Amino acid sequence: MSEGVGASRWPFVLRRAHSLCGALPLGVFLVEHLVTNASALYGRRAFATAVERIQRLPGLVWLEALGIFAPLVFHAVYGIFIARRAKLDVARYPYLSHWMFVLQRATGVLAFAFVLVHLWQFRVAKARATLDASQFYGAIDRTLADPLWFGVYLAGLSATVFHFANGLRTASDTWGIVTSDRGRTTVAWVAAIVGIALWALGVDTMYHFAFRCGGVLPLPGLDRALVCGS
Repeated sequence: MSEGVGASRWPFVLRRAHSLCGALPLGVFLVEHLVTNASALYGRRAFATAVERIQRLPGLVWLEALGIFAPLVFHAVYGIFIARRAKLDVARYPYLSHWMFVLQRATGVLAFAFVLVHLWQFRVAKARATLDASQFYGAIDRTLADPLWFGVYLAGLSATVFHFANGLRTASDTWGIVTSDRGRTTVAWVAAIVGIALWALGVDTMYHFAFRCGGVLPLPGLDRALVCGS
């Protein structure tokens, strides 16, 4: 009897662990990564300083392994398991909530594929000593100057940010943070604003790398006339 009860609790535990991994370690990393990359908007030197600060963190290898890669693998694998068992027939269930459910599954798969490509281009290249952290700016610059890669990164950024922002909304339901319709609406609006802000910051950064200028965000202390072409 107790064994059956214990087995029935596993989906409950795994769902919450999956939600927690996406909202905290991976969500925090996504925000930090976008903010660090956005330092390029202040020029090459500002970007180099931000990257160097991260490289000097004590225990960086363990922090990446346990705080990023392990949660990423678990979140992705269990997310794919959920997606494979889900009913994704939007023709039969043409509701907004179901569309959001389908988009959450689809963007999760796209985001994971994009992250693997991004890791191969930079983190794995750094581990193989074919790319140094001091060369990240130039490598990103060359990558995003290619229209094809710019499109890949734009799609990857969009999928990743949507998955995270919408995941914040679903996490509030998973953890029972809000229970009223008004509370759910408020959380949905907050998640949408967070998602739009992160997406805009990411696109602004991409345009800077691709065109050595561009972007429209009024970031504090930023004089685009000084950094365009830097």
